Amino acid sequence: MVYFIADSAVFIMGKDIDPVSIITVSSVVGELRSSEASLRFELALEGGAKVEMPDPVVRRRVLEVAESTRDVEELSATDIDILSKALEYGNDAVLLSDDYAVQNVAQVLGIMVKPVVQKEIRDVLQWQKECTGCRRRFDTGDICQVCGSTLRKRRKRKI
Repeated sequence: MVYFIADSAVFIMGKDIDPVSIITVSSVVGELRSSEASLRFELALEGGAKVEMPDPVVRRRVLEVAESTRDVEELSATDIDILSKALEYGNDAVLLSDDYAVQNVAQVLGIMVKPVVQKEIRDVLQWQKECTGCRRRFDTGDICQVCGSTLRKRRKRKI
C-alpha cells in the first residue's frame, strides 16, 4: 500500500485523497488557520487518516541533511516532522507538499514527492548567504561578519 504523508497544504488546499492512506503529524493542526482546512483535517481523521509522531533518530537524520543543503533555516518543526515520517515509510510513502525547501530536502533523502498545487522543483539546490554590501559569501548568519551588512540567501550550487 502507498501511504501519502500529508503536509498542511493537503488540508488547506483540499487535495482529494482516500483518507485511509493519509498519514500526518500532530503539529500540522497548528498550521491550519481556516475553518475549512480544520474541517478537512477532521473529516480525514474520521475517514481513517492517521496522526503519528516521527522517530527521533530519523528526525536527526533529516536535520543533518537539511543543514547540509542549508534549508534548515527555512523549515519549520512541522516540516522536519513530515520529512521524518516520510523517510520512516521509505518506498511506501509519497510526501505531499508545496514547500520548496521540503521538496529540496526530500529529494536529497530519496523521498518521493508530489506537490499539492504548486509546481514540483526541477533541481536540488544547496544554499549559502551573500553579503548585500561587500558580496562576501557565508554558510550561515544574517549579518556580515566583515562589514555588518545584511546577508541574503542565494543558490550556491545544484546537487
